[in-house]
Amino acid sequence: MRSWAHMKYKTTNWSTYSDSVKRRGSLSLWFDPQMVWISPPTGRRGRRQQFSEAAMLPELFAQIQPDQNIGNVTADGAYDTRKCHDAIAAPDTHAVIPPRKNAKPWKPTSNWAIARNQAVEASRYLGRTLWRRWSGYHRRSRVETKMHCVKRLGESLLARDFGRRVAGIQVRITVLNRYTALGIPVTEPVG
Repeated sequence: MRSWAHMKYKTTNWSTYSDSVKRRGSLSLWFDPQMVWISPPTGRRGRRQQFSEAAMLPELFAQIQPDQNIGNVTADGAYDTRKCHDAIAAPDTHAVIPPRKNAKPWKPTSNWAIARNQAVEASRYLGRTLWRRWSGYHRRSRVETKMHCVKRLGESLLARDFGRRVAGIQVRITVLNRYTALGIPVTEPVG
């Protein structure tokens, strides 16, 4: 019997694995150590303030190294602003942002304004549902699902009871492992 270091392996699901690698995206998370995770109480009843806003996109793009290329930027309709489109404006970057329901065409002063006007016209012509399918906007839901998993993991870490914290983490890790297991090569020893 051979030792495991000298054995040869064969991938049995090569076509499935190859397709999943082609579709797989890269998701990097950066956390600012000074970020406030829970908004401070205001003393009033009702919903606490929100920390996300569309004005964050230009700041995030400013942090990207100039030698890195970004093919697509997919965001929801809240990012359909001139500042966001201006931040995305790069020769090889394509913005997949649904125009707002009451969107009006902008003056075609730049390439991104022309592309945004084309999205407005296509959305009106095809309808919002078909435009989303045609433009590839539905891929955004995969990222949203993964971010939901990360947020739920964070909620488990904030649980007060240690037993609940451990149980919550185990459930979240199981979910993340199942998500990660999609597209893993299946190998078996050969001869």
